[in-house]
Parts: sequence; C-alpha cells; structure tokens
Amino acid sequence: MTTTNNTKKQAKPVKPVVKPFLRGTPTDERTGKGALAYLGILVIASIMSFLVCSMLALDNVYLRVILNLMVVTLVMIILYNNAVNSGTDAVARGEILYQKQERGISFAESERRICFHPLKGYLTALLGSIPLLICAVLLAAVAHKQSTGFGSLPGWMSSYAGRSEVGNALVAYTQTTPMGMEDILRIIVRILIMPFVSMVGAENRDGMLLLERLSPLILLLPAAAYGTGYLQGTRERMKIHTGIAQSNRKRANRERKARKARMTQKPKTPEQLN
Repeated sequence: MTTTNNTKKQAKPVKPVVKPFLRGTPTDERTGKGALAYLGILVIASIMSFLVCSMLALDNVYLRVILNLMVVTLVMIILYNNAVNSGTDAVARGEILYQKQERGISFAESERRICFHPLKGYLTALLGSIPLLICAVLLAAVAHKQSTGFGSLPGWMSSYAGRSEVGNALVAYTQTTPMGMEDILRIIVRILIMPFVSMVGAENRDGMLLLERLSPLILLLPAAAYGTGYLQGTRERMKIHTGIAQSNRKRANRERKARKARMTQKPKTPEQLN
C-alpha cells in the first residue's frame, strides 16, 4: 500500500495559559458567611440522605452498601462542585486585582483578602462543621456498646402484673429509662452519618460502636471534599484561559488563510468584445 501525503496535519496543542493573580488570606470577611452556607448545605444533605437511606434499608448487604455509597458520593460531588465555583471566582478576583496593581490602580486591602488562598476552602468547611463536630466528639467520648432491652410485655401477662408474687419478676418490663444526653447526641450523629449507619446495620452493635467513635473523622470527609474542590479554582481558570487562547489561535489561522487565498487569487481579465 502506498501512503498518501493528503493527511491533514494535526494542530499543535495550545500550551496551558496561566495568568498571575494576587493571593488572599486563609480567612476574610466572607469566611463566616461561607461557613454558615456550608453548614446549611451539609445539614440539608444529611436530612435528605437520612430520608433516602431510610428507604434503602434492604436485606441484601451488598446492594445496601452500593446504594448508600452512591448517596455518599453524590453529597461529596455536590460539595466539591460548589467549592470549585467558589475557588474559580476567587482566582478571577485575584487576576483582576493583579492587573489593577500593575496599572497602579489602588484597591482596598479587604478586596485582596477575599482572593484565592489554598487553605481557605478547608478552613471555611472546618468552621462550618464545628457544631456538628462537637456533637460527634462528645458522643465518641461517651459511646458504649448498646445492650438489648427486655422488650415489651405481652398483653396477656398484663393481668398478672398486679400480683405480688409475679409483679416483682415483671417490674423490669415496666420500667423505662429516661433519654439522656448520650441518647440525644446519638440520634443527631446517626442522622448526620446515616449512609454509614445503614451500611453497617443498626443490629451490628460492635460495628455501631466503632462507627460512633469514628464519627468525627467521618464528618470531616465532606470538609475534605469541599477544600479539595476549592483548590481546583486555579486549574479551572487555567482551562478557561487556555480555551480562549485556543479560540483566538483558530480565528487567527482562519484569517491568515483567508488573506492568503485573496492574495493568490488571479485577477479577472475583461472579456474581449466580439
């Protein structure tokens, strides 16, 4: 087979375009508002996960684990994408301030502080997680293996409870333990980490004890996803600038080819008269 030279040459890839920007501080005037927004998203996501996972209480362990992992992944993706947008906006602000600085235009120090900083996403998420982490840390400190209760007294035995010789033996069934602080913390934390509770299974007492003791670390996973997403702001801005440069290059190539075509085109000669 003979090779032909009619194959089109592939265009050279455009080098990544990185524009300089001013770096902000780890915290700024918007950190508190951002932390509250993160806390709100996390609480709403936890409530939705609780409702969804309650419906995914399947007997098949493998299917239950897969579905709950999908719920956890979805929450992580939502927080990650939200942080990517915040990081991209912060880098864009830094680029604008850098251009102002190069032109000698003054700007307020508060404007510079809100620009991108690698630690800003992690600190914002950590501050927003503090109320939930306090509950998890307290539960982890006092958590113990849950014991099985006596259950409810059968209805047909209620008539024997009044007899002294039988009632003393049944008194344990009639006594109720008041809800304490540990129980309240357990309810809150289990709602927050419901996908993991569903994967382990409430009947697995050893597993639930380990899960409650690890709950502070589990609640830090969304913060890690948020902080990592914020770091992608520089990469997203680079992709935007690279795409603009590539579009400009293609447009310049089209214009150059059009000019070359006009220059090589032969001028038309006037038709001869008959």
